[in-house]
Amino acid sequence: MTKTKALIELPAFITVRELAHVMDVSPIDVIKELMSNGIMANINQDIDFDTAAIVAGEMGFEVVSQAEAAAAEEEEVDESEQAAWRRIIAKEDASNLKSRAPVVTMLGHVDHGKTSLLDVIRQANVQAGEAGGITQHIGAYQVEQDGRQITFLDTPGHEAFTSMRARGAQATDIAILVVAADDGVMPQTREAADHARAAHVPIIVAMNKIDLPSANPPKVKQQLSEIGLVPDEWDGDTMVIPVSAKERLGIEDLLEAILLVAEDINPRANPNATPSGAILEASITRGRGVMATVLVQNGTLHRGDTLLVGENYGRIKSMYDFRGREIKEAGPSTPVAVSGLKDIPHAGEQFTVVKSEKEARRQIAEMQEANRQEANGRGSGMSLDEFFSRLQEGDLKTLNLIVKADVQGSLEPIVNSLKKLSEEEVSLDILLAATGNVTESDVMLASASDAVILGFNVEVDPIAQAAANSEGVQINNYSIIYKLIEDVEKAMKGMLAPVFEEVLIGRAEVRQVFKIRGVGQIAGCFMRTGVARRNAQARVIRGTKLLFSGPVGSLKHLQESVREVKAGFEFGVSLENWNDFQPGDYIEFFVTQRVES
Repeated sequence: MTKTKALIELPAFITVRELAHVMDVSPIDVIKELMSNGIMANINQDIDFDTAAIVAGEMGFEVVSQAEAAAAEEEEVDESEQAAWRRIIAKEDASNLKSRAPVVTMLGHVDHGKTSLLDVIRQANVQAGEAGGITQHIGAYQVEQDGRQITFLDTPGHEAFTSMRARGAQATDIAILVVAADDGVMPQTREAADHARAAHVPIIVAMNKIDLPSANPPKVKQQLSEIGLVPDEWDGDTMVIPVSAKERLGIEDLLEAILLVAEDINPRANPNATPSGAILEASITRGRGVMATVLVQNGTLHRGDTLLVGENYGRIKSMYDFRGREIKEAGPSTPVAVSGLKDIPHAGEQFTVVKSEKEARRQIAEMQEANRQEANGRGSGMSLDEFFSRLQEGDLKTLNLIVKADVQGSLEPIVNSLKKLSEEEVSLDILLAATGNVTESDVMLASASDAVILGFNVEVDPIAQAAANSEGVQINNYSIIYKLIEDVEKAMKGMLAPVFEEVLIGRAEVRQVFKIRGVGQIAGCFMRTGVARRNAQARVIRGTKLLFSGPVGSLKHLQESVREVKAGFEFGVSLENWNDFQPGDYIEFFVTQRVES
């Protein structure tokens, strides 16, 4: 008798981790299946429906898109392409999906009152009879309005918001853009709006400081319209709520606006699913060890559960709500502080619950092996060179761009020319177009959105370049406008012929040679300059003669396998297909990079 395949519903886009969760399999198995189909993807990377359907089919599942399922049921499901975890319809019956509290993040210019507004909302919702009020700040809290919960994330700004997206944590449902009624739209305001739009998050504008004599609401609304946020009273689709944190005015109106948007996007989750969510912040606390603030996104988290966060894990010893009260469980959209992790996790990392610490160690070992296999694959970013190949794979339909130019007079013709390149099958989405040098904020937005940065007569800040190298983001700088436009057009048509060059990243001296049975020669080295990387190429030089050039086999520091070693440290290295090291040899480490136009 033929076994019936399990039926699963999938959204238009889904991360590798979420696909594994829907199928109840290890993310490593999904990554291996993708690799066997010629697709390199990390655990937090989005894949489209067609790719996910192929993988699921190979793993024994029958797949239907959410759009087809909705049509079959004659039920409209209005869900935006934000917060991928919100978009999953798991194997359970759809009736298991319950409404949850919307998660809200405040963004905006540094002096426009984000923190003051958050404090006022928080204080206004502390019950008068609650002794001590809020006793512990955990970077997030919940308020109640008209009998419904709203979760606020107290993030420092849009850089943190986008950094979390870059690590795969789509933790926000609604963005509140705080704009001062006297200052109006500032450069940071524009950046925050661009970052929220890139995340496909609905924006509500809180026009703060309306109590000031210098407040000019009509001027602010005009400035908002100029950056694409047309107020609803001007027949636009952006709610602009006048508020004053100082005088506590308009707070109820702002909360009501959040609930109205929440009704429209209808955030849902399955409280009975395997618990998963995002790390908001973490630190070491005296007497409690590692304390991590987490946002539960799906399922219900319990004290005693074992968390798996990347290559970190631990059993929850204690759990506290945002008021500092010890609790035993937390459902979807609930922020809690937990203790018990072995190491400090990074903000934005995703967590899931596994059966035991033994199971966590097993999955970590599999993950490390998958990372080793992926080390020579592409970075998390996007390049013009690979755009067409990923388009052919069905992985992409839109080329996301960030454009930075030296002056406004250059920026406008570049943007207008690029917009004309959009076609039916391939579209261009300019996430950010601005003047000035390429900054770290630009790079993080590109990393989180799979975008290419195009610069025209601008410089790249050193910190931004380091972030681009780390995140795998391509920055193309041009001095001729038609060359910039031509490169993008060729990338869309698959005609771009890239030019590459070898770039030296480090140089080491061989001081000792060890022979290990079954492995071969290991060179004990001292790193003189730069860095040695496991996924780099290496050259062996003796005197003035080049003896060998090939890939690095292994890299170890103090018996531990590492990804890189910096100048001033001793380490061991083996090279593939080379077993003739001698003390005094030099090893040069290099990578192949595209020559900028």
